[in-house]
Amino acid sequence: MSLLKTASHLPFSFYRAARKIRNSFFFHRNPSRLNQYQLFSISSFRLEGRKNYSLLFNFHNSLLRPHALFSFFMLVAFEGGGLIRAILLFLSYSFILLLGPKSELALRVMVFVTFCGLSCRNMNVVARAVLPKIYLEEIDRRSYKVAAAAGRRVVVSSLPKVMVKRFVEDCFGESEVLAPELEVVGGRYFTGRFAGCGTVAERLVEIKDRFAEEKADVGLVGFSDFKDQLLIPFSKEVYMVTKEEPNSINSTRHSSCAVAAASAAAAKSTVNHSKKISPKPQIFHDGRLAFLPTPSNSLFLLYIPFGFLLCVVRILAGLLLPYSFCHLVSAALGIHFRMVQHRPHFQPSPSGVLYVCTHRTLLDPIFLSYALFRPIPVVTYSLSRFSESLSPIPTVRLTRNRLQDSHSMRRLLASGDLAVCPEGTTCREPYLLRFSPLFAELADNIEPVAIDSYSSMFFGTTATGFKSLDPIFFFMNPRPAYQISFLGRVPKEMTVAGGWTAADVANRIQRELAAELGFECTSLTRRDKYLLLAGSDGVVPDQSPEKC
Repeated sequence: MSLLKTASHLPFSFYRAARKIRNSFFFHRNPSRLNQYQLFSISSFRLEGRKNYSLLFNFHNSLLRPHALFSFFMLVAFEGGGLIRAILLFLSYSFILLLGPKSELALRVMVFVTFCGLSCRNMNVVARAVLPKIYLEEIDRRSYKVAAAAGRRVVVSSLPKVMVKRFVEDCFGESEVLAPELEVVGGRYFTGRFAGCGTVAERLVEIKDRFAEEKADVGLVGFSDFKDQLLIPFSKEVYMVTKEEPNSINSTRHSSCAVAAASAAAAKSTVNHSKKISPKPQIFHDGRLAFLPTPSNSLFLLYIPFGFLLCVVRILAGLLLPYSFCHLVSAALGIHFRMVQHRPHFQPSPSGVLYVCTHRTLLDPIFLSYALFRPIPVVTYSLSRFSESLSPIPTVRLTRNRLQDSHSMRRLLASGDLAVCPEGTTCREPYLLRFSPLFAELADNIEPVAIDSYSSMFFGTTATGFKSLDPIFFFMNPRPAYQISFLGRVPKEMTVAGGWTAADVANRIQRELAAELGFECTSLTRRDKYLLLAGSDGVVPDQSPEKC
């Protein structure tokens, strides 16, 4: 009876499939209907006087450069759901290809595998801290300028609204987003099913309701997907988004040693690119993946077991071998370590040298010790016990109590050298956070150290995940890179002993380090980073909340 019932539904299923094919290729099969609409190139669009205009465009094909929807679902599955969910989505890709990567049935499969049982809290973190960076890297600059010039924007997307809405509102302000809604159980977990606007027909009805009998003043369409052609009848002026040449920042993102060798120039281009794309650059972001996991790039899942073994070997080599052998062994294990400028020799002083470092990962003081061929103690805050146990150098915890921390740092400087990261937290982008002036009040023998790192596959920092895994993820990269530059001792007349204020000394050193790395200085702090990414101030509850 089940077989007979299935057979009875087959003719109706074929009929529905034929109707979908006819609707998708409507304009392609009827060029005369398409020719009645005049299409313009997006390069001919005038930005002046468009504040009162309404704009209709597709988020995926018009605003972003064309990519398979699978790429963005894989990113959400890995960052929000974990490794097992990403593997399940990867294994289902062959089935998605059989259904057709752009079909509605394939979209439902990807949504179900990605969101079924996914926590709403995890998805909110991904939408706030992970997806915006990827979107900004894949955005079409011409489409962004058109969307920013419009007064009213109606965004259509096949991606779920939770993946699109926050980024659109952050970039353009209040906008109307017509995208599939997802069912939620108990306000906490997604079911993986659509709750509204799940089909193209439903979104077209929503578009018609938004504009009533009128049309959008301007419409953006891309011809990588025939679904974009369905938006043409709802627009008065239609502009076609042609293929854009990849910008330099994306073309150099996946090189390893080349970026490490020319990090200053690459960082400067990143800053300029961010300013052109968005009114507020993407300074803070989270997540582990350093690239967009396209269907071909998703093979990184097969590399993870080998990468973990490689990480274990690298960590054991750093813990067991003497400093004099670490350079050779690290090079043999694929770690690119580069010293741009050697530290000049100074006469020994009665007190230790305070090395003021930029903060890229938790491994900054360890690579500093490798560069000096001796262990350099470092002061830390909220470092996990696991990282402390693996650290080959002495670590001293700060308490965020100014008097207690200053006393601890004076005691360490009286017995030898000390490393400190005045930013208080890591920053992945080419920016330096505000330097705390406490270090300038404690020492006169100060030497700035410009540190930069590069990760091609996994980021070695996190604000919302498990910090104890930061060194593991960094060493899992196929070709991690570190660059250290010693800027020389700060003249004594330019320290607090020479009459400068602690804030002036901190600001001057921040500018010197930024100029060496090609970064930009900011007034942002650790609190700003954690408020944006994690929704907290980043202060451990059982410790004093005073800043040092």
